Amino acid sequence: MCGRFVLISDLKEITTEFDVQEISGNLQRSYNIAPGNTVAAIIDDGSKRLVHFTWGLIPSWAKNPSIGNRLINARGETVAEKSSFRTAFKKRRCLIVANGFYEWHKRGKIKTPMYVRLKSDKPFGFAGLYETWFSPDAQELRTCTIITTEANELLQPIHDRMPVIVPKNREAVWLDTDMGGTTHVVSILKPYPHNEMVTYEVSTLVNSPQHNSPDCITPVSKTSG
Repeated sequence: MCGRFVLISDLKEITTEFDVQEISGNLQRSYNIAPGNTVAAIIDDGSKRLVHFTWGLIPSWAKNPSIGNRLINARGETVAEKSSFRTAFKKRRCLIVANGFYEWHKRGKIKTPMYVRLKSDKPFGFAGLYETWFSPDAQELRTCTIITTEANELLQPIHDRMPVIVPKNREAVWLDTDMGGTTHVVSILKPYPHNEMVTYEVSTLVNSPQHNSPDCITPVSKTSG
């Protein structure tokens, strides 16, 4: 799964890296993004735009917005069939912008936080879906979810799942929902190459979303006794 991630690139780097043509709202950078927070995403609805969603997808048909607390992730293996995701998978795909994400390595009762990023240290896009939900009093809420897949060789010792990272050469295909159907994008929902990623242990500060500083991604130094 993916329950916490990082976005620290500045606006110039993101607009260049993703060839953004239009910006909607201010970029919110964070070392500890948690469900319910605002996230930056790329959509293409005629022009490639940087927009903002709340993390935790609320389907348009939902009666209660609390369902979003349970829909922060969508499994790639079933996303095309699940009622909560299948329409968005066809019509509302996005790239959720990140620099890295956290996963917790469980050894017995101890959970060690690990930070995962690309070796290039460049921002990348998680495969995401988004929806627009209206409350009974017509308040609009735009939300999203991150698609996950089985872990690659790097992540397997830590967790059995990982977020789908869309390769740079498949981003345009992922964002293009005008082609119809989803067969052509299913192949994107696979583990990112392990040899292009790096992971290391970080401080337990990240266990609380209230901690949001560079200390969250600073490697834990190992000293010999």
